[in-house]
Amino acid sequence: MVIDSHIYCFTAPDTPAGHASGAEHLAHWQRQYAQHHQPAFRVRDRAPGDAHRLLDPAPGDLLRLARDCHFRVDRTCNRLVWTIDGEDYTKQQLPPNVIEFSAGAMVAEMDHAGVDVGLIQADATLTKDVAYLARCVAAFPDRLRAMAPVDEALIPGQTDRAIAQTVAAIREHRLHALKIIPAYAYQQTSSQSFLDPAWRPFWEVVVALDVPVFFTLGSRPGAADPRQGFIDEVWELRRLMDRHPTLRASVTHGYPWRAFLNGERLSVPASAWAPFRDTSLMLEVGFPFRLGDVFEYPYAECRPVLEAMVGQIGPDRLLWGSDMPFQNRFCTYRQSRDYLEKYSASFLSAPNLAKIVGGNAARLLRLDPGIPA
Repeated sequence: MVIDSHIYCFTAPDTPAGHASGAEHLAHWQRQYAQHHQPAFRVRDRAPGDAHRLLDPAPGDLLRLARDCHFRVDRTCNRLVWTIDGEDYTKQQLPPNVIEFSAGAMVAEMDHAGVDVGLIQADATLTKDVAYLARCVAAFPDRLRAMAPVDEALIPGQTDRAIAQTVAAIREHRLHALKIIPAYAYQQTSSQSFLDPAWRPFWEVVVALDVPVFFTLGSRPGAADPRQGFIDEVWELRRLMDRHPTLRASVTHGYPWRAFLNGERLSVPASAWAPFRDTSLMLEVGFPFRLGDVFEYPYAECRPVLEAMVGQIGPDRLLWGSDMPFQNRFCTYRQSRDYLEKYSASFLSAPNLAKIVGGNAARLLRLDPGIPA
């Protein structure tokens, strides 16, 4: 099987999507658009804009949102727009003409690209609606799997509530994995590590549920160098796995590759791979959606790093992920496979390539290659 470990299905940004209201959901998108690296532009003439003006620097607002910019969904052009000083602006964090992405749309793309199974990732900006994710899977039970979102900010102080949500997502809605984004807890609570004692009851329940856990990591809080801060956060995850040897886990999105750019090449220190030694921890392989505006297909500049990942981590612990539909900003869905399958033969054998584009994900999700569960 070809398995994409990183896809999304979501409703429009002004729908509730598991939030208290559509407005609350849209606020998350506004924060994303303010901070994402995709360039903003003025709608009238495509002149450069400044998305940072979507944020209000005044303290006291967690999302720090500017309230006078009329951030909204433009359904005529299917994009998010905002107005500053009488001018409309936008950017393409969402790919052009995508304002929502249904399970049916995802499966149609998978058919076109030759992908057998896709694992839907979860994020508060896209959707927190566990029931919606379950419906996506139910519509295509032999093609889709889904992670359950966790309200990370509840874990340190409202642990029982976080545990109840997590158990319900797996046992009642029958989702297949968990998604953890520690930064959401760091931003909203005093907890600065998912190894804090307050998290221990949560991890004990997660281990007992026996489902894979996918971590989207950032830099350690307070780190002076974001590159080393990210590596330090991976070490935190490594220590968690050492504490719970049966935990199955993977790091989504790969490394924050943009932080490792050195001119026109990626410069990743050997120390970056050290947390993966002598452990079962997995790592996502996905360059186009993070560097597609920096390097041209087929991303030859990324090949030395991919070769280092294969050599240092091993082909048994790498998972291909596309970030579909977001990778459509830079390349086609098929090309997000082809840069691996057509251009890595010098260091990646066919059997090892098959592990990365499907076999490892099947093992992690415990899918029967013949009969998807």
